[in-house]
Amino acid sequence: MNFLAQKMDTIISEYLKDIGENWQPSDLLPDSTQSGFFDEVTELREACKELPYDYLVVLVGDIITEEALPSYESWLMDVEGISKMEPQGWSKWIRMWTAEENRHGDLLNKYVYLSGRINMRQMEISTQYLIADGIDIGTATDPYRNFVYTSFQELATNISHRRTATLAKQYGNNHLSKICALIASDELRHARAYKSFIKDIFEVDPSEMMLAFEDMMRKKIVMPAHFIRQQGEKIGSAFSYFSDAAQRLGVYTTIDYTDIMQSLVDEWNIGNITGLTDKAERARDYLMTLPARFRKIAERTSIHAPLDYQFKWIA
Repeated sequence: MNFLAQKMDTIISEYLKDIGENWQPSDLLPDSTQSGFFDEVTELREACKELPYDYLVVLVGDIITEEALPSYESWLMDVEGISKMEPQGWSKWIRMWTAEENRHGDLLNKYVYLSGRINMRQMEISTQYLIADGIDIGTATDPYRNFVYTSFQELATNISHRRTATLAKQYGNNHLSKICALIASDELRHARAYKSFIKDIFEVDPSEMMLAFEDMMRKKIVMPAHFIRQQGEKIGSAFSYFSDAAQRLGVYTTIDYTDIMQSLVDEWNIGNITGLTDKAERARDYLMTLPARFRKIAERTSIHAPLDYQFKWIA
């Protein structure tokens, strides 16, 4: 971690954008200072009328996930090798990454508020629950495992937002499609950063990095929203229904999970890494065959039928 932190300024300039030049939520929303504000809101609401139930469920689940950023920042700040006392090192990356991510939930929250399709109070309750309940993703404070997780999770959110963009366009909502596509591009850029961290770690500590990758794949990557719930429910009660909606729409599926796994094995050139301990060699053998095994299971997984579950988020 200290080795990687030596080039933090280069990392930030390569993978994060200048704040003054970056897009902001207000760039993509009706401008309340202009006389045409109410006409633009009316147009926005009209474009949202045909968005189907499952789509709104997935969109709100994505919003709640994005708005739980305080949990993610506090979790990453506790990772070994990241210290608040070194403001120009890893903590600088975490703060600036969080600042970029914060725009996503802010933009989508305001958009669905204007749409008139969402019960904002119920969505806000679920968001507060998710932040208050915290997250447990099986990484503890180990940086290698945490960077495997963030590499995977950023790729997953890229897929989810990219697919919601495509669907919004199919539903005739080009405005929402543009919003989701912009967010997806951020997620992909962030994924490239975290994947580059892992690639650098493999160069200096290949065996421990291989073991960490294997451990995370054995545990399976659980999305931050796995604790999501609605008012009056137990922790995690709503997640399976949210996942089912995403699977039905094709926004994020078990095949996508497998594709991400394979892409990381390829990206990090797992099959050609040398200088491994015997234990790490066995871990590499496991990782090389894992995507194919997962794919067979994923291809047998049927898309779940709609379940008798009511999301309070939808107005």
